[in-house]
Amino acid sequence: MDPEGANPLLLQWLKGWWDEARDRNSKGAASYKTAYESIKACPLSFSHPSEAQQLHGFGTKLCSRLTDKLKQHCAENGLPMPDLPHKVRKRSNTDDLSDSVPAKKKRTVKPYVPGLRSGPYAILIALSSLPEASSKGLTKAQTIEIAQPYCDSSFTSPSDPTKFYTAWDSIKTLVSKELVYDFGRPTKKYALTEEGWEVAKRIKRTTVGGTNTRQDKAPSIELPRRTTTRFVDIGEEDSDSEEAHFARATCASRADLHSTHKNARGHSSKLPEDASAYRPLDNPILHLGRETEFLELLSSPASGSTQSSRQWTAPVKEIPSRPIDSIDRRQRLGTNTLPLENNGIQHNDTQFNALCIDPGNFTVELVLDNREVRSKTDRDYIQDQLRTRGVRPIVRPLDLGDAIWVAKCKDPQLLARFGEEGDEIVLDWIVERKRLDDLISSIKDGRFTEQKFRMHKSGIKNVVYIVEEISLSQDTSQKYHEHIMSAIASTQVVNGYFVKRTRKLDDTIHYLARMTTMLKALYESKPIHLIPSTSLSSTTYLPLLASLQTPHYITYHSFASLVSKSDSLNLGDIFVKMLMCTKGITGDKAVEIQKHWTTPSAFAEALSNVDDGDALVREADDARAKRRRELVWKVAGGLVGRRQIGKAYSARVGDIWGEP
Repeated sequence: MDPEGANPLLLQWLKGWWDEARDRNSKGAASYKTAYESIKACPLSFSHPSEAQQLHGFGTKLCSRLTDKLKQHCAENGLPMPDLPHKVRKRSNTDDLSDSVPAKKKRTVKPYVPGLRSGPYAILIALSSLPEASSKGLTKAQTIEIAQPYCDSSFTSPSDPTKFYTAWDSIKTLVSKELVYDFGRPTKKYALTEEGWEVAKRIKRTTVGGTNTRQDKAPSIELPRRTTTRFVDIGEEDSDSEEAHFARATCASRADLHSTHKNARGHSSKLPEDASAYRPLDNPILHLGRETEFLELLSSPASGSTQSSRQWTAPVKEIPSRPIDSIDRRQRLGTNTLPLENNGIQHNDTQFNALCIDPGNFTVELVLDNREVRSKTDRDYIQDQLRTRGVRPIVRPLDLGDAIWVAKCKDPQLLARFGEEGDEIVLDWIVERKRLDDLISSIKDGRFTEQKFRMHKSGIKNVVYIVEEISLSQDTSQKYHEHIMSAIASTQVVNGYFVKRTRKLDDTIHYLARMTTMLKALYESKPIHLIPSTSLSSTTYLPLLASLQTPHYITYHSFASLVSKSDSLNLGDIFVKMLMCTKGITGDKAVEIQKHWTTPSAFAEALSNVDDGDALVREADDARAKRRRELVWKVAGGLVGRRQIGKAYSARVGDIWGEP
């Protein structure tokens, strides 16, 4: 058979679409891969793309796209277009009377059409501002800013005070219909799928054609997007760069929005034709001063006049990060560039401008997990007792820990003006409360080790374990006394966490109240430095924190995304959890195995190929099994301490993963 298959032309087009979808991180890459492999294995040669619909992975839509591609190919090369094959079923004389009954009409699925100036309509237009071949996406804040002029409903506040839904909730509909896909962590970004691009193009054709009767409320379709809240000097950007295109579109969009703005005297404010010179009338933007490294918020210029020299003192300043060298921490780097290295992987240089929030613009608040209750019938006891001690906790479900402290901005929109979500910043303190019975059960089912592993990945430096001593039965106390003492000692010595032992729940409540008072005095008199969410990633977060000179913090939204059990798991983390299901393989041992074999398939392949390269001798099955059982020990057996993997554990892992 021809190595390129019986249909090389169709194979070439499918391969190109597959590569394009894979580069854009599109969900359609799996469909193109299935179709590509299916037609590559087919020995039949097709005269028309519609004949490929009989193969696995081919549908009406894909065959229609191939047909359009074939028409274009024939027109460019002067070739005749093949006729569409027709297969007519011959009717037999023995057809029964049921044939006279009219056939049921096949239900046709109508394409999705969002309502004019609805939430989905505006989101599709906003996301279509990106280049179609781009692999980047827009964050929630960027999407809302671009989409709001195209929507009659608000994306931030409900139209009905009795309801909780906003126009942004329509993103769930677009994701479920596979018109939009999301990616990235902790800052989730959104982009259009191929189906989404088709819907967006239909919307643009319709609105540009003049059917949109409400164009006075929104800028033209081709405007949109802003990358950061920082002002970009468009004249110095490369004309082909996405950042310059983004800034030009944003300024033009804002210019259209404010072109009909009325000033206090009732006169219309005319804006300059050069969008790059525009400053919004109501919303100040960031401007980089010439004599300082701080980015300050400036007041808007008066209508028809030059830039006002009066400055508004902002509670938030954006300052360049000051990392120190990861090898010699005593010497500062002269630039804002931070080389990061994680598990032998060299990352790109990380450079960001930290947001500095001045004292007096935030308060330190205690956030309590709503699952921390005294009993099922008395669920409000803890927060009620805290209120009597002068602490009003924020109660919500927490992804990690039972209590944390946050710096809550007095202005709820303060961080939103810098492209961040929410108004809370997580501080460097977290509490995990354990009663003795809960501690015993968590030790038995492995939750205790897993929680400490996630505590380490959270990046919080001050971890406090509160162990409440409750009365246990004599048998239970004697049976698990050594386990409890060992767990407490391991938490203090190995993990370096602080363990506070209390006699009852009231002592725990008193301790939380004192901690809140202490942290208020510690943080509320100092500025807080915030790492922008756009500069965070799961692979560089911990090295970035360790290499910064001063303490930096992240928003609660970013923290919840980084420590979430479902959102934060990548393939390596899943592999570690799979290894920890083997008895005796702790988190440290599993991590060492994952360092050498990053994925489950790589580990399984290594176990199956233990005798590769030894062509002189082909061992018997028992000899090969022995080599599989010793593979992990040869790699990690020479380590020191808790990371060392002995022969017994290596044999156990080899038997489980090496089974054919």
